[in-house]
Amino acid sequence: MPGRSKRSGYRLEGWLLLTARLALIGLMSVVLAGSAAEKVMAAGTAPGTSGADVLMPSGSGGGTGLVVRVKDVARLVTSRTNQVMGIGLVVGLAGTGDSASNGLTARLAANLLDRLGVALSESQLRARNVAAVMVTAELPPFARSGDRIDVTVSSLGDARSLQGGVLLQTPLTGADGEVYVVAQGSVSVGGFTAGVGAGGGGAGQQKNHPTVGRVPGGGLVEREIPFTLGDGRQLEWVLYSPDFGTASRLASSINRAFRPGTALAQDAATVRVTIPEPFLSDPVAFVAMVEELTLEPARSAQVVINERTGTVVIGADVRVAPVAVAHGNLRVSIEPRYVEVPITGVAVTGGSGSTTPESTATAAAVQVTGTANIPVGERVQVSEEKGSLQLVEGRTSLAELVASLNALGATPRDLIAILQAIKAAGALYGELVVE
Repeated sequence: MPGRSKRSGYRLEGWLLLTARLALIGLMSVVLAGSAAEKVMAAGTAPGTSGADVLMPSGSGGGTGLVVRVKDVARLVTSRTNQVMGIGLVVGLAGTGDSASNGLTARLAANLLDRLGVALSESQLRARNVAAVMVTAELPPFARSGDRIDVTVSSLGDARSLQGGVLLQTPLTGADGEVYVVAQGSVSVGGFTAGVGAGGGGAGQQKNHPTVGRVPGGGLVEREIPFTLGDGRQLEWVLYSPDFGTASRLASSINRAFRPGTALAQDAATVRVTIPEPFLSDPVAFVAMVEELTLEPARSAQVVINERTGTVVIGADVRVAPVAVAHGNLRVSIEPRYVEVPITGVAVTGGSGSTTPESTATAAAVQVTGTANIPVGERVQVSEEKGSLQLVEGRTSLAELVASLNALGATPRDLIAILQAIKAAGALYGELVVE
């Protein structure tokens, strides 16, 4: 009996230990399942898939710089605009249209009236309230029949203003000669002309450019452009600014969000993406997810200079090696040079006070003497502003570089010449773009 009791105690202790282990395993399973469920709920799942198959994108992460969306740096290959154009007539102008000598306007008006059943020759048209215009527009991607787009109207003749005019129905054709848009409506001009100036002679005022206007919503899409979303299995994104670093980061962002091997950078501008199996029946949802992914684009070191406006834009990654700069303005002034010449004359007493030569002087004249300044040429003076030699140290940030350049006391136009000289000396590490 004591032995059986001892064996029963061993069995009871074993059952208790086994039960404790099973409870611990069950608790761990519940914790792991809850953690996985939280991850799936936080990331989301694609329709008809489990969380283990494809996770919804939650951002690419990584990097501490500027983070942007994919749709802001790249576009689908098939997502592009198309240009359309046509020639039309703007009517209703208050005497600011094309002149009678413009044969194009007269011919267009005569052809239009002929189609409407009114027979008039070109020589019978002398209206100044009509102008021939070029109508242009950009047909956006995915435009459907019946959609409206904005069109731009530009004068073709010698019209002074399109203000207050109405564009008559104008077909707009693409590069293939097919009509895709029909434009018509009131022209909105962001300027005006007053008086008879601005090309008409006499005094007048003009604001902005009144011979170019827009017709908001004036273009009606009549023909759709065929569109296919990739080849059914793969899609291609094209970067707006080709860069190998940005293309690689875009591919990595997509692979992290879905699964490795989904995206592959083909070159500096193209990233090829394979549509995951769960999204083959719904590629639009996949495109929407990819476009919302984020990445840190690579930045190029550039200095953009516009000499016409004196604008200088320096990128954040531009670096300058230690270099000494001396800059001074050269000023040239040209002034007329005079020489004093003595003159002799007489004043007639009792007369008007005018002087006459001595040969014609009478006994009643009083002799006077003086000097006159006679121009004999020009005097050229050249002066140069004093400029000491300044040291521009090697800088590692844009703020430090700007501070160094400001220390030179240079104006924006002086800065253009300084940056070009630094680039020529090989001390500017970045691309110099002159517009």
